Amino acid sequence: MFDTIVLASANKDKIKELCSTLAPLGITLKSTYDFPELEEVIEDKPTLEGNALKKAKYVYRETGLPSLSDDTGLEVDALDGAPGVYSARYAGDSVTYQDNTDKLLDELSEVPSEERKAQFRTVVAFVTDEGQYTFEGICRGVILNEERGSQGFGYDPVFKPDDYEQTFAELDAEEKNKISHRGKAIQKFYDWLKEQS
Repeated sequence: MFDTIVLASANKDKIKELCSTLAPLGITLKSTYDFPELEEVIEDKPTLEGNALKKAKYVYRETGLPSLSDDTGLEVDALDGAPGVYSARYAGDSVTYQDNTDKLLDELSEVPSEERKAQFRTVVAFVTDEGQYTFEGICRGVILNEERGSQGFGYDPVFKPDDYEQTFAELDAEEKNKISHRGKAIQKFYDWLKEQS
């Protein structure tokens, strides 16, 4: 069993979410805040899996501790899977969530509602002495014509998951985490961790 895991991220929302997930297992979660000497990893791999593994491997190599990382992409059917691995920088480098959402809505402006299917996909990578492991979570839904809601971040205001009337940005955090891509990937990781104990 693992006593300590390093999350290869400085995203406070991810850290908080993972702390609460891992707490029942008695695992201490550290993050890049605990290792200020770590450099930021450039996500330049062509796949979500590649980026997640690159970050986890770097942090494991530098800290010697089991390391966890993830990468997430929004994959829109009508855009042949774009923005995908470029989701965070869809509108360019150093852009805001709003810039990316505006570009997405602009690209889909001529696409009818029934053809706006999409999925959020998260790949979680875990690197230890024993090897490297990946866990995938997917949430299917549609891209709306306009933004709704003020919760969440990124593309949440325009993504309505299947079987829901609300967007991710209209759901409370607990409800979103139950059905979200990241929530599903972390649950698979959690189940795997329990099997290791």
